Amino acid sequence: MKGGVTVKILFWILFFASCLPAVGAPLALAGGIAFGIVAGNPWGNAASDWSRRLLQTSVVGLGFGMNLSQVLTTGRDAFVYTAISICFTMAAGYLLGRLCKTPQRTSLLITFGTAICGGSAIAAMAPVIKAKEEETGVALATVFTLNSAALILFPPLGHLLGMGQRQFGLWSALAIHDTSSVVGAGAAYGSLALAIGTTVKLTRALWIMPSALIAARFAKSEGRAGIPLFIIGFVAAAGIRTLLPQLDSLWHACTGLARQSLVVTLFLIGSSLTREVLGATGVKPLVQGATLWLMVSVASAAAILLGWIA
Repeated sequence: MKGGVTVKILFWILFFASCLPAVGAPLALAGGIAFGIVAGNPWGNAASDWSRRLLQTSVVGLGFGMNLSQVLTTGRDAFVYTAISICFTMAAGYLLGRLCKTPQRTSLLITFGTAICGGSAIAAMAPVIKAKEEETGVALATVFTLNSAALILFPPLGHLLGMGQRQFGLWSALAIHDTSSVVGAGAAYGSLALAIGTTVKLTRALWIMPSALIAARFAKSEGRAGIPLFIIGFVAAAGIRTLLPQLDSLWHACTGLARQSLVVTLFLIGSSLTREVLGATGVKPLVQGATLWLMVSVASAAAILLGWIA
């Protein structure tokens, strides 16, 4: 059913439907997941490439809705507790990998993706530690599966815990793997949650480069990881918006377009969660990834609700 004409037509119908303002993030994600599992994604890796590029463009567009001083202040405040979170996650992931007897490189990729920035972090670390293609694929499938669960579970859990928008933005940024899922969960919770979650998440993503350099030193590898360009674009967009407030109507339109493109991104992400991806995940990596994610989620939520992180 995966490559049929009917499936491709249905894919494009759902794709263009997710472009409509009436379609929100949860509906687009649910539709994508249902389509991917039932019909399979007819475009394979191409859809993943589209979602990655669209996500990066959308994040840059969100910068037009933020004041640069707000971005820098939030990023500065987040620097310390993102560092603590990453150290905790890396240590816990190492121990869980040993306990679950997950293959070493696969375990490191899952841990690194959970600690910093999901698929982007895994893609940056894989060549550094000389991971094989199948090891990278299993790690990506594990993190991607948990990302999809986070998008569905986090908003209702945030309301159940009585979190305000700022608290939820912090929690999603610290506990959810990929930027796309953080942005999607934040958008479903509220505009302030979206702004805080995006900024803190991008601050967390900055740790990709130093972490990969440290890993390269231990692995004696020549692999390198740089700062993702979309982070620079996000900060530049916030700077332009701050310098030219008289064009507020234009920046508002850019931000609205970016938010809707995120809805389309979530459909693409959901449609990539096929039965093949779920089957490739494996039990040991999934147990390690899910347990580590649960530990990080509970610990970060407790720290936020107790006022240790504000």
